[in-house]
Amino acid sequence: MSRMRKILLLLLPAMCCLFTLTACHGSRGLDAFVIPEEFDTSRNYEITFWAKNDTNKTQTDIYKKAIADFETLYPNITVNLRLYTDYGKIYNDVITNISTNTTPNVCITYPDHIATYLTGINIVVPLDELFVDEKYGLGGSEVRFDAPSGEEIIPQFLEECSFNEHYYAIPFMRSTEACYINKTFVEELGYTLPETLTWDFVWEVSEAAMKQDTEGNFLINGQKVMIPFIYKSTDNMMIQMLRQKQAGYSNTEGEIQIFNDTTEELLYTVAEHAKTGAFSTFKISSYPANFLNAGQCIFAIDSTAGATWMGTHAPLSDISKDALVEFETAVMAVPQFDTKKPQMISQGPSVCVFNKADSQEVLASWLFAQYLLTNDVQIAYAETEGYIPVTSKAQLDTDYQDYLSRGGEDNTSHYEVKIKASRLLLDNIGNTFVTPVFNGSASLRDAAGQLIENVTKSVRRKENVDDAYMKKLFDDVTSLYRLDQSKASGTGKAELGKLPGTSVILLSALVVTWGLIILYVGYETVKKKKSSHNNH
Repeated sequence: MSRMRKILLLLLPAMCCLFTLTACHGSRGLDAFVIPEEFDTSRNYEITFWAKNDTNKTQTDIYKKAIADFETLYPNITVNLRLYTDYGKIYNDVITNISTNTTPNVCITYPDHIATYLTGINIVVPLDELFVDEKYGLGGSEVRFDAPSGEEIIPQFLEECSFNEHYYAIPFMRSTEACYINKTFVEELGYTLPETLTWDFVWEVSEAAMKQDTEGNFLINGQKVMIPFIYKSTDNMMIQMLRQKQAGYSNTEGEIQIFNDTTEELLYTVAEHAKTGAFSTFKISSYPANFLNAGQCIFAIDSTAGATWMGTHAPLSDISKDALVEFETAVMAVPQFDTKKPQMISQGPSVCVFNKADSQEVLASWLFAQYLLTNDVQIAYAETEGYIPVTSKAQLDTDYQDYLSRGGEDNTSHYEVKIKASRLLLDNIGNTFVTPVFNGSASLRDAAGQLIENVTKSVRRKENVDDAYMKKLFDDVTSLYRLDQSKASGTGKAELGKLPGTSVILLSALVVTWGLIILYVGYETVKKKKSSHNNH
């Protein structure tokens, strides 16, 4: 037997294995989910639920109670809870598990992340038909609990769950961003808070707070530390600024529009105030709440879901009692460029259902996901932070209305700042917006924040921020997040993202295998020609 024949025979088992793996995890995927005519209650089901909480025991208890109550209604369904402290970790674990078909059944996540999950075939269940199914849909006749109807889900919140012409999630909770303000310091500086906060006002007051005495103490607080304006999520900062300016960010086709003149103009403004020390970010300085509560910050922008960390009497304050400073906390919408057309981002976790080979298991998963929209779960979870329920059914419930009316009664369940943050979003639902969702939108969001982070760091390092700097910054961020920006048009489409490691290995092995086969075929062809020539 020739040497090449031996090599080919050795490669054949590997080739078969490779084709089997790629068939399972690549080309075919799972069959599309079809709603069963009836839910088979004679069988037992065990489903997994991945959720996130901020080390908040109350939230964990709400999840556990929801599971226990659901299992009482459906004793043949067991729900196993797995908790994470970070949405990014959930995202990474889902991506890893897609290749081995071991995704959870139900997962709390973000639509930007779901868009990436969809690169696998039939990985996430489209919910359109389940929403309206007569028996098992929202408020369906065979559902064993008081579920909301489709019309009772707030349309602005449901909108974020729709992309690729389908609904791939249901909203779970919603929040926005709020500006938590040391009103006491603002007034001591000689200013009065306007009805609507503007960027010009925030920058002006922040610069005014930078005055120091001859010993280096800030006049406003008598301390060595003062960062008047700290922003927690700089991705949201850039996104909201661009939206308010009606400038490009992206569209639903995945076209990247963020690298424009308005973005550059905004970054120069950020650089100006970062240079004086009047502005900083969470990633550079730490949690805005810690500085606010210590009297070292005046404008702290964070999620309404972070309200219980904000203020002198915040129940979850992270600093020692002796570091706390007494002040009045105002809660306002994020700064605006046009006060007549306020724009604020809608954000918050959603729930998706993963497809499985067993359609009955998927239906069991959907029933549990739907249970998370019931009033008991929605109201209980909303009361833990400055979230609000995603259904009008829960928002109008007498128990929730009673909760809202009792703001300031105590500094725990009815903490005034937390309830003010909730009311802020309830009063501004019509002014909220969501960003387009597509495979790569999560990377674009990260890139938006990175622009602000880089500029802020650069001026603190006394680097020169000019036109050449901005050009290099745009190029570096484009490359870092693989946004594939088109240099000619200033726009481009986001790439599909990095392939999982297993796919890279399989594809590389296939390339090598086919290369050896081609070499062997070529070798045999030349050999036959030589043999034919010698015979003649």
